[in-house]
Amino acid sequence: MVKYSRALIIAAAAVPAYAFTASSYGRRATSLSSAPPIEQIDTRTGKPTGSSFLPQDTIDRAAVGSPIEKAKLAKDGTSAFVDVYEYAAKFRAGEMTWEEVEKADMNTRLKYVGMLHRDKRTPGQFMMRLKVPNGIVNADQMRFYADCVEKYGEEKGVIDITTRQNIQLRGVKIEDAPDIIDGLHARNQTSFQSALDSVRNMVGSPLAGIDDQEMVDTREFCNALNDLVSLDPVTETRGNPMWGNLPRKFNIAVSGSRDDYAHTHINDIGLVPCKHAETGVMGFNLVLGGYMSIKRVAESIPADMWIPADRESVVTLSEAILRIFRDESERKDRQKARLMWLVEKYGVAEFKQAVINEINSYDRGVTVSDAQPLPTEPFERRELMGVHKQPQEGKSRVGVLIPSGRLSATECREIADLADAYSGGEIRLTVEQNFILPNVDDGKVNALLKEKALNGARLKANPGFIEGNTVSCTGAQFCGLALVETKANAELIAKKLEDLVTVDRPIRIHWTGCPNSCGQVQVADIGIMGGPARKLNEETGKMMAVPGCKIFVGGRIGEDAHLALEPYKEGVPLAEESLIPELVEILKNEFGATDKTMRKRDKLKKLVGLA
Repeated sequence: MVKYSRALIIAAAAVPAYAFTASSYGRRATSLSSAPPIEQIDTRTGKPTGSSFLPQDTIDRAAVGSPIEKAKLAKDGTSAFVDVYEYAAKFRAGEMTWEEVEKADMNTRLKYVGMLHRDKRTPGQFMMRLKVPNGIVNADQMRFYADCVEKYGEEKGVIDITTRQNIQLRGVKIEDAPDIIDGLHARNQTSFQSALDSVRNMVGSPLAGIDDQEMVDTREFCNALNDLVSLDPVTETRGNPMWGNLPRKFNIAVSGSRDDYAHTHINDIGLVPCKHAETGVMGFNLVLGGYMSIKRVAESIPADMWIPADRESVVTLSEAILRIFRDESERKDRQKARLMWLVEKYGVAEFKQAVINEINSYDRGVTVSDAQPLPTEPFERRELMGVHKQPQEGKSRVGVLIPSGRLSATECREIADLADAYSGGEIRLTVEQNFILPNVDDGKVNALLKEKALNGARLKANPGFIEGNTVSCTGAQFCGLALVETKANAELIAKKLEDLVTVDRPIRIHWTGCPNSCGQVQVADIGIMGGPARKLNEETGKMMAVPGCKIFVGGRIGEDAHLALEPYKEGVPLAEESLIPELVEILKNEFGATDKTMRKRDKLKKLVGLA
C-alpha cells in the first residue's frame, strides 16, 4: 500500500491543481487539460481528495461523463463525513432542516459515508450500510445496532442482514449519524466507503477457523482487504481517498473451502482456494467480472492466475486490479462501468498481463502463476443451518434462521444475549442472511436450542428446508426501485410452502424487487423477481395490472455454480392464490416435492380455525 507522507501533502497543496495527479504508486506530472481544476487536498480533512489520485485522462473522461461522475469531480465524496457532522450540528441547533440539504449531498455524496437516502419511502431518513469484513460481529455491536435504530419505531427502525454478510441500519436521521459513526469507530467498525462507487463489504467463509474442510482461513484476508480500501495509511483513520473515486461499485469475495460460501462466481474479484500442483502450496485461483445489474447479469470468468495464500500476495493482486479498474474503466455509461466490461475490452490474456505488469511495478516480490487445476474428488456442499460439530474438541457451531434477513431491535438484543451465553460473544453472518453461533460447548447445545429466543415466531435453529433457505432484497417497503414488497412476502410464502409440501433437501428461494437483482435470483433454485402482471378483475370482467413477478429456476452455487439467466415463467401475479400454486407445481416438477401429509390433530385444528 502506498504511504503518502504528510510532507508530500503539504508540498502538494502549494501546486496548481492541474499540475499533477496520483496513481497507486505515487504522484506523477501530467499535461495541462481543459477539464476543471481538481482540488488536490481537502482543507477540511488534510487528506488528498479521491479525485487527486486519478490520471488526467480519467479526469477528462469523468468531466464529460455521467451526471454522477460530474458530481464527484465538482465536490469530492471522501470528506462527506465532515458534512454529516456539520449538518447534524445545524439540525440540532434548529438552524437547518433536511429539506434544505443540497440534493447532490442528500442523494449522492453522503453515500460515501454509507448513508443512502430513501426519499421515496422514508423522506429525511437513511439506510446506513456498514463494513463487516467476513461477516463477523459481536454481542456489543449487535446491542449498539439495536440502540441506534430503536428510536425510529418498530416499522422503520430495523436492522437488515445483507447478501454480503453485512449490516444495514434503517431509519437513521442525519442529526443522529455522528453518534452512530463515533460508536462504530469505537467498536472497530465503519460505514465509510460502503456505498456508491466504493469497494463493498469483503465476503469470506462464515466457517473460517472452525471448519474441518477448510482450505484457507479467510478472516485475515478479508480484514486486510477491508483496510486496503477503507483505512487511510497515513492518518490510520477510516476512509482511504486512494479509492475514493472509483467508476462504479466493486465486489470482492474470498472463498475458504470447496463449498464456496462466499459466492465467488458473482463477484468482481473471486479468490478460489486451490493448491499449487507442483509445490503443494495453498493459494488462490482468480476469477473475475461476476456481477448483477438491470442491464446485464454475468458469471465470473477464469483469469488464468494463481497466487499463494499470503497477505501480501492477496492485497497486492487486489490493489493492482483496483488501480487498473479505477483509472481505465468506463466513466460515461454506468451500465458498462463494471470490471467485466474492462476485462472484455482488454481480452482475458491481455488483462492478465496488465495485472502482472502492475504488480511488478510495485516491486514487492509478489509473483503470479498460471491457474492451477482444481480438486476433482467428489465433494458435496455442506449446510450452515442447525448444529454441526467443529474440529475443535467439544465444540459445535449452530446456524440460526433470520427470516428474510430482517431483525427488530429486540431480536438484535436477543441474539447478543445468546452469543454472550453460548459463543463467547461472537456472531457470524452468512450471505443467506442468517447467523451462526460458533464455538458452542457441546454440553450447552441442548440448552441453547431450548432458549425462548429460538422457539418463538421467527428465529429458529431447525427451520424447514424452504424457510431456512429463503433470501430477500429490501423490497418496496424501503427501496424506491422495487416493484413489489419482498421481505414480508418472502417470509410468509416460505411458511405456507412449508405447510403444503415436503422436500428432501434445501431449496433456495430468492426474492428481488426489481431487475437489479440485489436478491440474486439468478443463483437460486427458484428466483422470484418483481415485474408486471395482469389478473382478471371479477367485478369488471377485465384484465387489470397487478403486482407480479418473473420466476427463475435452476441457479446453482458452489463448485458447480450456474446462473439461471432466462425466466422460467413471467407475468405471474404476486397474490398468494396465484403465486403459491405456481411455486408448488415447480417444487413438485423440478425438485421432487410431495404433498405434506397432515396429522389428524392438525386437520382438526385447521377445521376449527386454530391452525
